[in-house]
Amino acid sequence: MSRKILLVEDEHSIAESIIYNLKAEGFSVVHVDEGPIALEIFNEEKFDLIILDLMLPEISGLDICRSIRKNSNVPIIMVTAKDSEADRVAGLEIGADDYVTKPFSVRELLSRVRAVLRRTEYQENVKQNFLKVGDIEIDIGRYEAKVSGKSIELTPREFELLYALCENSGNLMSREEIFDEIWGYSFIGNTKTLDVHIQRIREKIEKDPKKPKKLVTVRGVGYKLVSDGK
Repeated sequence: MSRKILLVEDEHSIAESIIYNLKAEGFSVVHVDEGPIALEIFNEEKFDLIILDLMLPEISGLDICRSIRKNSNVPIIMVTAKDSEADRVAGLEIGADDYVTKPFSVRELLSRVRAVLRRTEYQENVKQNFLKVGDIEIDIGRYEAKVSGKSIELTPREFELLYALCENSGNLMSREEIFDEIWGYSFIGNTKTLDVHIQRIREKIEKDPKKPKKLVTVRGVGYKLVSDGK
């Protein structure tokens, strides 16, 4: 059965190219060009992934993402305008799993779609259902994370990243390893995606996110989760 993708894009020339190439790769695609219609269709049908343009009439992509995240962990790839770093960061902070910037190659978008879906499949079939590192607990079966016995809210990507860090606790994970394991593609120089997620996780697991003791930085290399961080 083919994976079903909801494409929310109001530039029809771009949408046509994306649809053609997604279908050529075996995906089923539903295309809408307005935010309210996108939310209506999303609530009526089941999708494996959403490609969501940031700039839409009536409702912005950020508002759509925020609305979807209230009830669903469906993977979302945000499409943003060139050089709009603030928008990309905002999208990641409210739960987008990845982003591409216009103009982009369809080949890059397809690569990111496949990577996000691989990560989703891995998450669904992960072998170890429960991890505990210090006061951090990860329960895959319940899709729940706790710190000192209290549940914390994580986006799907934050959950995957924290799980990977817990699974490798005490060991350094380089940026390249994290990008390859979590995003499914090699590190290519833009650190913003990873930096945003790390900071968001620190805000949820650290007493003082500005002086992290659990999720520490190994400068110029990567990150390490330590079990004795207080």
